[in-house]
Amino acid sequence: MESEMMLKDLQKLKQNAKHLAKSALQRNEALTYIAHLLNTRREEIKAHNQKDLINAMQSHLSQSLIDRLRLEDKQIDSMIKAIEQIALQDEVIGEVISGSTLANGMRLRKVKVPLGVVGMIYESRPNVTIDAAALCIKSGNGVVLRGGKEAIHSNAFLAEIIQDALSMAGLPREVVYFLADSAREKMITMLQAKEYIDVVIPRGGEGLIDFVLQHTKIPVIMHNKGVCHIYVEKSANLKMALEICLNAKISRPSACNAVEAVLVHREIATEFLPLLHQAMQEAEVLLKGCAQTIEVIDIMRAEAGDFGREFNDKILAIKIVQSTDEAIAHINTYGSGHSEAIITENYTMGERFVSEVDSAVVYINASTRFSDGGEFGLGAEIGISTQKLHARGPMGAQDLCTSKYIIHGDGQVRV
Repeated sequence: MESEMMLKDLQKLKQNAKHLAKSALQRNEALTYIAHLLNTRREEIKAHNQKDLINAMQSHLSQSLIDRLRLEDKQIDSMIKAIEQIALQDEVIGEVISGSTLANGMRLRKVKVPLGVVGMIYESRPNVTIDAAALCIKSGNGVVLRGGKEAIHSNAFLAEIIQDALSMAGLPREVVYFLADSAREKMITMLQAKEYIDVVIPRGGEGLIDFVLQHTKIPVIMHNKGVCHIYVEKSANLKMALEICLNAKISRPSACNAVEAVLVHREIATEFLPLLHQAMQEAEVLLKGCAQTIEVIDIMRAEAGDFGREFNDKILAIKIVQSTDEAIAHINTYGSGHSEAIITENYTMGERFVSEVDSAVVYINASTRFSDGGEFGLGAEIGISTQKLHARGPMGAQDLCTSKYIIHGDGQVRV
């Protein structure tokens, strides 16, 4: 019975979502109201978040997971800023991708249109509730929000704020549907609702991704794990390399764009590794090295699965490589297709690296921590796609669209 009620709600969502694309003004007004309510109701937000934090501590969740859950003024201000940036972005619906006049005189345009209804499944971070809903509203999509049970109080209240803002803008509340029941059975019902949901975006660990792929026939855009690498090439400015490695690891170790492995060219290993070792020790980062690395610095030997592992913690794997060829091959083997960086003063090596490394975002002389919708000028991201279809890298409102051909004729018929 509950599943039938849920399917009726999803049917209503699908019907209402068709009308969402009609008024850019109302959609932007809804975003402005969300930002306003986040500000005026921030004490209530923090109170609901505190319930989740208490439950997390009583459940002995890891500190990195608790950090992801936390909503304080800083995080609320960041959400408000993201919403305001999204509201100010150009309208994406109806944007002309290409156009031409055909030989028979018909005028053809290819334009952007909404995907329809997005099914968003995510873990831990309650700010994803706001980011996902805002980007879907901006792009004219309905959205189903299914967060993790560890953030249920925060997510439910944020969803209420979003729905209130929609009503204030004269839009139907039903275009944002919050799945309050975190039971797996309800998620399976959602994943099997192919007639009402057009795409599913899972954002979380491997277990969540695998579960989604096993239980749905709806197209999936994966936000997979972030096994990010930094390769310190032999011509690198070592001071720059050290600063970038530190930033990429310690600024937010639990982030998907944090570095998990550093590769060091053998010709600079004896000079650079002691510097890296000392800096990481001071930052309380546990280092794990390959057989060659532990001959240079006194650290723990890396285990078989450490290369290719997303630690989400103050842990870093280190490997000495013989060449750029080996570095590229290692990254393409053990990386997750998220973000990689090379530190080099050699222009040719840098260009070769970004050309041959098969990841969504590739950097020359910059931290992997910039792989973020806000940093890329998208306002926020609904996820960072690690696959090649339908989108790749940080996904903003532009990436929540598909296309439609519109043709104007003057009575042409095909012969």
